[in-house]
Amino acid sequence: MKIAFLTLGCKLNYAETSTYERGFRAAGLEVVPWRRMADVYLVNTCSVTATSDSKSRNLIRKVHRVNPEAVIVVTGCSAELRRGEIESIEGVSMVFGAGEKSRVVPETLRLCGIVPDGVLVSAQESPVFPAYSTGERTRSFLKVQDGCDNFCKYCTVPYARGRSRNVPICECVRNARAIAVEGVKEVVLTGVNTGDFGRTTGESFLDLLKALNDVDGIERYRISSIEPNLITEEIIDWIASGTKFQPHFHIPLQTGCDELLEAMGRHYDTSFFRNRIEYIRNAMEGPGKPLVFFGIDVMVGLPGETEERFRTTMAFIESLAPAFIHVFPYSRRPGTPAADMPGQVPEQLKSARVAEMEELCARLHADFVERNRGVRERVLFESANHDGLMEGYTGNYIRMEREYDPSLVNVLTDVIIG
Repeated sequence: MKIAFLTLGCKLNYAETSTYERGFRAAGLEVVPWRRMADVYLVNTCSVTATSDSKSRNLIRKVHRVNPEAVIVVTGCSAELRRGEIESIEGVSMVFGAGEKSRVVPETLRLCGIVPDGVLVSAQESPVFPAYSTGERTRSFLKVQDGCDNFCKYCTVPYARGRSRNVPICECVRNARAIAVEGVKEVVLTGVNTGDFGRTTGESFLDLLKALNDVDGIERYRISSIEPNLITEEIIDWIASGTKFQPHFHIPLQTGCDELLEAMGRHYDTSFFRNRIEYIRNAMEGPGKPLVFFGIDVMVGLPGETEERFRTTMAFIESLAPAFIHVFPYSRRPGTPAADMPGQVPEQLKSARVAEMEELCARLHADFVERNRGVRERVLFESANHDGLMEGYTGNYIRMEREYDPSLVNVLTDVIIG
């Protein structure tokens, strides 16, 4: 029996799909590209924007056209938030919401008649579905946390993913060791609100980092995203003391306007954000050391974002000089407080502001690379051969390129950034 996977959205979704895939492979299913005639299609959906919801529904209809007789299983955020809509799409066999992910593999197998009734399908629900990605030779995404308790005014994530909860440290370490056995050298910690780790087990995020740092075989770690108020000075000082965690941080800002931060229910202001960036730089940068890569999320066109407030955000970001800006337009989500707020920004104006922010991103990234020239760093080269060239990333996430050399694949190599 053949199965195909389609995944939309974040790295967390990809880690979960990869975990489903390992389960189906263990049961004897053959994984094939989705455009082929598979017997089973698993669609892992996203609902972060209205466009994501639409793409999710369109993919389901598309695979049904590829094979109208196939079993179609749907999970992910859109499946949780719009279950009725998903279930009504022709061809959909089963839908699994946020609290049902441990049932995806066993119940799909039962539906396909691969295991007798009562075998595997009795898998109990757990507070959080542990997951990690496989398939890439150099990098794996390790899920350590899920859900969020922040309920920011524009966001559906707490409704789609549930309340904040975490995988126990012992299980995170066990999964990291399994990743190391595969020969993977780099692990990216991922979650919905990663720094909120410990809600369900009483453990701390710093204790998790320390435990993972001791896993043999994993040579470097990155934290995929962490709220500015959750990356504490204690965590920063420990990372800077000489650990496997890289000088690379992805920190959501959303807007550089204090009035909008307060209106959207964010837990910090621009002064706090700036101080956190400066603390990290002071702790980790110095003569001959690589600069810290800061990626920040910015949401353009929030309700109440006047031209003046947008200019305030642009000026604030430029003064921070991050290495990258992940820009996306605000998407009005029914049921969220922001959807009913006055001052909604026209879509055309959002698009123009996104384009301007992306121009700033390109300039800041080029400047970041320029300021790192001459610094010694280590690159983990990847296996792909691009017309005789290979690529990899430094610890501070600068993409480097050199002539293809198979002996350097998945090997940390010293380079001078030039």
